[in-house]
Amino acid sequence: MLGLLADAAVAKYIGRAVQTGQERPPQVALRRAAETLGAAHRWRTEPLRVLVDEAMRRFEDRRTAADGWLAPRLHATLRMTRAEAAEGRLWNFIAMVVAPDYVVWRHRGADKDGGPGAATAARFCGPHYTQTFSRLWWAAELFRDGPDYGPSEIACRLQDVLQNTMRLDVIDHRPTAQAILKVLEGRLASGASRLGDQVNALSAAVNAAGSTLVYDVLAPDRPADTDALQDWIDEAEDAAAAPWDRLPEGPQDGEVNRASVAALLPIFTQLLAEAPLRDRSAAKNGVPEPRVPTGVSLSKPSAHL
Repeated sequence: MLGLLADAAVAKYIGRAVQTGQERPPQVALRRAAETLGAAHRWRTEPLRVLVDEAMRRFEDRRTAADGWLAPRLHATLRMTRAEAAEGRLWNFIAMVVAPDYVVWRHRGADKDGGPGAATAARFCGPHYTQTFSRLWWAAELFRDGPDYGPSEIACRLQDVLQNTMRLDVIDHRPTAQAILKVLEGRLASGASRLGDQVNALSAAVNAAGSTLVYDVLAPDRPADTDALQDWIDEAEDAAAAPWDRLPEGPQDGEVNRASVAALLPIFTQLLAEAPLRDRSAAKNGVPEPRVPTGVSLSKPSAHL
């Protein structure tokens, strides 16, 4: 069964050998330090272990592509409320006890000085947009359109969305999240270059504009159906495993207002057209970068917890 593992326990038992995969974290000690979650079916570790094993098998030679496959299936398997998902100790337990090998497989860096590459400590125990499993669950949650995980797959194809866009205050507003993806999906379809730079430019511009434009007034969202969400969570006791070759279905808690997304699209398209692009390749060569618009916040609000 899953448990809750405090940050202090992770700090005590993580080290270079664990981060490189040369040693497995001490399972007995970690389980003793963890607080159990109970016996509900949704807290079983086996379905998660099966998923990560399949992800490593399918994407052996293209690790970043595993994100888009695993995120919706992780969300559909680990059914819970946002308040439950905000518990960092849960993700600590999954990373250190259930699947530390996946953390290393997915996030190990390049070999240095003849030694093996390592995953940073934040991939085991870190913010929701950095921790290996938390970032995937939240990507599926923030970018799904009701039961449709399709937008989440698109978000996970763009690593800068996971690394930067998910930090933004405004991403909790569902029409904003969907409109951002619509603009980026258009760039993907057109074969635009420097897509990562465009993701970051759009994210910064949308967040900065949000300090003066009230998106929930310009594009109101329907309230989520909390009863439908709870029904979906309760159904975990009898639900079949998430399918591997088609997307699972999320909770029927309401689709995003289409008219609201349409209202934001021209605004966001213009923001991207006018936003300065940060050319990371030029920055590496010592070329000064354009200034990012002021008023940008990369903090995550408590509203979605």
